[in-house]
Amino acid sequence: MYSLGLRRELSARHYLIGGDWGAENTEHSHRYRMELVLEKKELDAHGYLVDIVEVAHHLDAIVAEFQGKTLNALAAFQGSNPSIERLATVIHDLARKRLAHFHLESLGVTIWEDDIAWTAYRAPA
Repeated sequence: MYSLGLRRELSARHYLIGGDWGAENTEHSHRYRMELVLEKKELDAHGYLVDIVEVAHHLDAIVAEFQGKTLNALAAFQGSNPSIERLATVIHDLARKRLAHFHLESLGVTIWEDDIAWTAYRAPA
C-alpha cells in the first residue's frame, strides 16, 4: 500500500456546547495543523499515487471553507459540538468527495489543535 500525505495550517474559532467545559464554552481561536493521507495499492502510469498539485488545490479549497471562521456557524456543525474529532470527520468527508476520481483505498485526516492535542480519522475512500 502506498501513502501520500499533505499538510496545511488554518486558524478557526469555536465554542463547545452540550456540557460545562469552562473557558471552552466561550468562543475562542485555535491554530490547527492538518495532515491528509491518501492510500492506494497501485501507482499510476507515471509512477504517482495521485497528482499532488491537484490534491493540493482541493486541500486549499477545503481549508478556505474553515479559515478564520467560527465552526459553530457552519452548516456542517449545526447542532453538534465542533470538536477536533468532528472537524476531522467533516474534512474527511469533504476530501473524500473531492478526491473520489482517484479511486483511493483509504483516506486519513489528522488534526493537531494548538500543538497540545491531536485526533485522527481514517476510513475507506
